[in-house]
Amino acid sequence: MSFFTNNPTDRCPGRITGNPVNGLCERVCIQAQKVFDACIRQMQVDGINLPLENVTPANPTYPLTFVSARSTSTTGVITDLQVDRLPDRRRFARVQATVSVPVEVLYTDANGVAGTATSTMSFTQDIIMYVPEPSIVPFDVVAVVSVVAPDGVFVDGDTPSFTVSGCVTIIMKVIMTVELLVPSYGYAQIPQCQEYAQDVCSGFFDLPLYPNNT
Repeated sequence: MSFFTNNPTDRCPGRITGNPVNGLCERVCIQAQKVFDACIRQMQVDGINLPLENVTPANPTYPLTFVSARSTSTTGVITDLQVDRLPDRRRFARVQATVSVPVEVLYTDANGVAGTATSTMSFTQDIIMYVPEPSIVPFDVVAVVSVVAPDGVFVDGDTPSFTVSGCVTIIMKVIMTVELLVPSYGYAQIPQCQEYAQDVCSGFFDLPLYPNNT
């Protein structure tokens, strides 16, 4: 079994049934990233130029045919960050930054040989976010990113590139590493693992006819 496989004990993660106060035994200090504010921006972008770097294999035969491009990390690189507190809105600020997203580009060359390259997409952010009051421990602004580009056109030049259209998601967060005091039920009980048994229909007949909406 595991936390969520035939585990009858209530000393494990999961949905609370009954009185949630039952079993609370201590206050625990944990170190965690507290998220003070977050916002998401999703957009379709067109005409983004992707200069190709780290082309593999080297010396492909041009022209190249675009296959796809996708972000290689969920963490955006933030530069030119500027946080200006708003005098008429306490604990709010104008946050300006450039968020750069590393991407991997897939293509085929004129001989049909598949290849890869790296590049970077950059996006300007100019938003209003909630920021904590000044303190000894500083807050930080981070970005969670996802980019998928299904269409692109090859551009020949001194630095070969693709002009692409893509779908971009950027989540901006204001975070701080803090020590939080939280109520605790004590240490979790770690159950024995359930051995995998080969069964073609295992789990299939357990599926509900329709998904649960709760």
